[in-house]
Amino acid sequence: MLISMTGYGSNVSEYLDGTINVEIRSVNHRFLDFTAKLPRSISMMEDEIKKAIQSFFQRGKIEVSIQIAGGQTNAREVHTDWAVLDQYMSQMKMAQERYGLSGNVSVEALPLLPEIFTVTEQEPSAKNLQIPILEAVRIAARQAKEMRLSEGKFLEEDLRTRLELVKNTIQNIEEQRPVVINAYKERIWNRIEQHLSEIDGMDYDRLHQEVVLLGEKGDVTEELTRLSSHVIHFLETMEERSAVGRKLDFIIQEMQREGNTIGAKSNDPIISEHVVNLKGELEKIKEQVQNIE
Repeated sequence: MLISMTGYGSNVSEYLDGTINVEIRSVNHRFLDFTAKLPRSISMMEDEIKKAIQSFFQRGKIEVSIQIAGGQTNAREVHTDWAVLDQYMSQMKMAQERYGLSGNVSVEALPLLPEIFTVTEQEPSAKNLQIPILEAVRIAARQAKEMRLSEGKFLEEDLRTRLELVKNTIQNIEEQRPVVINAYKERIWNRIEQHLSEIDGMDYDRLHQEVVLLGEKGDVTEELTRLSSHVIHFLETMEERSAVGRKLDFIIQEMQREGNTIGAKSNDPIISEHVVNLKGELEKIKEQVQNIE
């Protein structure tokens, strides 16, 4: 069962007369990379949120964003800077005495004085919000995981299709292999006979053995056998009920190595064409594997 590392989940929960908005985004990453965008008032909850996320995901870059609005979180307080107001009153009294001004400072005039009153939002209590926030995170995480599972099914279907193409290509190369070996041996033998036809006393039995050895150097039987074994191993690993992305990445690297060796050892145009197709499918498989948990 394959799980993609691409997913998204969200949840909006009501708390008292306010709301808690949680969004979780997930993309591929070699390990579990957790980041959180939290209001300052609940920043101390980051470790608890990370533990909740770790219970759902094993790999991927996970970004959690939480916004809290309304209710107690938007309660406001008005603060008066009495020291500044005292200076205003003192300065106005001095101005009255200095210039002989009359009148009193009214209450209505006070809000017009700069920097006397400030309004601040009350910080919400993290203790009261802890349970509803963690529950909202879990709901969003379950959504993100469901999406990752759904994406994983599409990845699995695509990989199985491509692995069938790889198996067919291996079979095509195996069918062409005897023809190539015989043609290679015959070509070498003809060239040697052409150059040595006038030489007496040549040990043709020994020469034939050398030609056979040269022909076997271009044989890709071992590489095809290992490649077929890797395909089986890949399919078996896909059935495991765990995070298999890194394991599949290792297997596909081994498959690509065998494909490169086959291409290097063969000088037959038909096999070379098959190898090009083989490398193309293996590269596409590798790209898909990068997004598997």
